[in-house]
Amino acid sequence: MKTRYSPRSYIELWSWLFAALTLFVLLAGAVLLLKDSVLVWKHEGTEILTGKEWFYRSETFGAAAMIYGTLIVAVLALLIAAPLGIGAAICTVEYLPARWRMVIKTMIEMLAGIPSVVYGLLGILILRNWIYQLFEDFEILSGDTLLTAGILLGVMILPTVMTLADDALSGVARAQRIAARGLGLNATDTIFSVSLPQALPGLIAALLLALGRAMGETIAVFLVIGRQDNQWPGELFSLRPLVESGQTLSSKLGGAEINIAYGQPLHWSAMVGLSFLLLLLVVGLTLLGLWIREHSKHTSYDK
Repeated sequence: MKTRYSPRSYIELWSWLFAALTLFVLLAGAVLLLKDSVLVWKHEGTEILTGKEWFYRSETFGAAAMIYGTLIVAVLALLIAAPLGIGAAICTVEYLPARWRMVIKTMIEMLAGIPSVVYGLLGILILRNWIYQLFEDFEILSGDTLLTAGILLGVMILPTVMTLADDALSGVARAQRIAARGLGLNATDTIFSVSLPQALPGLIAALLLALGRAMGETIAVFLVIGRQDNQWPGELFSLRPLVESGQTLSSKLGGAEINIAYGQPLHWSAMVGLSFLLLLLVVGLTLLGLWIREHSKHTSYDK
């Protein structure tokens, strides 16, 4: 007797197969990057993480300045996008009617569809000159700075923050809001006492996913950051490096040096090592954000 499979069974089967294929490609890529970067790990050891100088002609490969630039630019972007995105989500979920909520949400999500090179060109035409004029009294060399890249990235990750924050706030049960209003809380008190605390895990997940998105951005950052190597700050918590040129892991990999490195085993291994570090950072933050988001969903369902 032949077994009949429903269309749903076939869909589930193909979904699992494609998911497994995606996971295989990711793991295979990570293994390949690790394999090709072994040479530089043997040559530099932990100095590739802590070394402050990168001079490929003298075979010195320290990525600390690039890691610093990556973190600073991503954190700046998050500091800009977090209040705007969460504030927009609060407005759409708590105050606007459903029809207007979808209009505003769609308009913000459209920002995610703009190619990153367009953002980069707008950064060159508008943002770079504005930063230079704003900080001209500090005798900065140009508008290509870590701050410029951070502001530009803040606009780029705004749709991610807003959309995921909207989903997190929408997941708060309406009955809890009604109960809070019944106890005498006004709309503002309800938001800060009920909605935000209940949605907090989802909001944290939104910020982590946006942070991973910011770390992996290449073209827009490449065009406005100045791409200056070895920019380790004299004082780690000084604000001066923010208005100076710098380098991130992604902007380094997007530059011409990747072509120069090809054919030189140690130099190529160093560039692949940067790729592996960037992959670990982005995938780690993304997985953490997804885990928190899913865990918060299950927790809310249990309640």
